Amino acid sequence: MIDLYKGDCLEVMDELIEKGVVVDLTVTSPPYDNLRTYNNSSSWNEDIWKQVIEKLYRVTREGGVVVWVVGDATIKGSETGTSFKQALYFKEIGFNLHDTMIYAKNSYMPLTHNRYEQQFEYMFVWSKGKPNTFNPIKIPSLTAGTKRNRGGSKASEVTYAERKREERTTVNSEKQKPNIWFYDVGKNDKTKHNAPFPEQLASDHVISWSNENNLVLDCFMGSGTTGVAAKNLGRKFIGIELDPDYFKIAEDRIDAA
Repeated sequence: MIDLYKGDCLEVMDELIEKGVVVDLTVTSPPYDNLRTYNNSSSWNEDIWKQVIEKLYRVTREGGVVVWVVGDATIKGSETGTSFKQALYFKEIGFNLHDTMIYAKNSYMPLTHNRYEQQFEYMFVWSKGKPNTFNPIKIPSLTAGTKRNRGGSKASEVTYAERKREERTTVNSEKQKPNIWFYDVGKNDKTKHNAPFPEQLASDHVISWSNENNLVLDCFMGSGTTGVAAKNLGRKFIGIELDPDYFKIAEDRIDAA
């Protein structure tokens, strides 16, 4: 099931709530501050994003997860802190802050100013209660196959046989990926979107927080990256996009996936 809506996400989510639709996972990136310029983005303000968060809470299944990918603009030498204001509001209305993750960019636009270059965005992982699903992403272990002591006991407290068994423990070939995720950005991008996030980022979150046939939502669909990932991974998908040009791009990309 793939359902795409061209329209205002507040109105569409009201329709979904009225129909009794419940979502297992949302992966989205809102039009925060002035870092991303969209048609009609001038209407994006605190009142609007609070309504979006409230409706996400209502449309999310108990145990469901919302991944909120966001950053802050720097205005007159000061970061706005909007992402933190939003985080506090997520908690205020009842979401659990399951994890604060980092989307780190292997390549970024160098700027000339008196601060370090901004190389990351936040990925706030919100859950409605305890998450129903966690399928951890695994990465190769650099020390795979090496011997190690499991430790934890004083030599005087273990027998010789136990100590030798501990010494024979080897490092697994894979380990769980930590919560700082690195991706290449801007390379071979064909989305025609001014601020896409990598398809692998969307795929990694879809894998982590949902299972096949679960329902995934992106209420700021943009060029459809989350939808492509959801479709390729056997999930159902609902996408909402206000901008007609981006909606057409998303529709074509998801159809072709």
